Amino acid sequence: MKSKDCDDFYEGCRARAIMLALEEDRYTGDITTLATIDSRQGGSAVIRAKEDGILAGAEVAEQVFAACDPKLSVVQHRRDGERVCCGEIIIEVTGNLAQLLVAERTTLNFLQRMSGIATRTRGYVDKVSHTGTKILDTRKTAPGLRYFDKEAVRIGGGTNHRFGLFDMILIKDNHIDASGSIAKAIHRAQRYCKEQKLEVKIETEVRSMNELREALVCHPDIILLDNFTQELLAEAVHYVRSHGSSTPLLEVSGNIGMHNVVDVAETGVDFISIGELTHSVKALDLSMTIALV
Repeated sequence: MKSKDCDDFYEGCRARAIMLALEEDRYTGDITTLATIDSRQGGSAVIRAKEDGILAGAEVAEQVFAACDPKLSVVQHRRDGERVCCGEIIIEVTGNLAQLLVAERTTLNFLQRMSGIATRTRGYVDKVSHTGTKILDTRKTAPGLRYFDKEAVRIGGGTNHRFGLFDMILIKDNHIDASGSIAKAIHRAQRYCKEQKLEVKIETEVRSMNELREALVCHPDIILLDNFTQELLAEAVHYVRSHGSSTPLLEVSGNIGMHNVVDVAETGVDFISIGELTHSVKALDLSMTIALV
């Protein structure tokens, strides 16, 4: 997929997800607001941080408000990627009060989830900042929210792994077992890319030193060291690096958390992929309060 096609695809995902989120919330209408609020009433809303963290989703919030009512006026006091403190104003919005109320929960859902991901990602990135290791996300995202989850990782200073099944070849254990061996799987992938004229990276998982040796002679772009112990990981990195400058990049995954990410990074790996960035999100606490105009 060409770069412009990818950009269009991602923007399409973003726009559809925002509309779906609004539609599933309001469906036939916000009957509470319809019952209690004058449709002509003006108002303002303030979104504040209720704890410290990294802001992500401010641009998405602006799109949510615009989707509810293009006439709503949005002022961002803090930008995506900035650190926010408890009590700080993030966003102010003015306009039709009913539409502010319709947008409230959807806006906060995006902001809180994305900010939680960005905050957690920044924590990992800061931990390994003295090394050359990059923190990667995974495809373990909330269904329908992958674009936003991965954007939040980037905002937090992390690096996106493949977006989906279409933009990179990642040979996992099931592919290896079904193919018969790592060598067969890699060679098939290389042949497929050549036949289809695909310019994508080829990565393979390995589960042991024997599999690592087998993979190395096949020259994949990246080797994923999955669930290696710390001792075995150090041995694997040394073995690969000793084969010269043209060796593949190394990624590590499995059983990695704040308690051991520094030790893993200091082995000299290029990437550490961490599923919990997006599959175990702790939302950043934010609130939205309304005032009449």
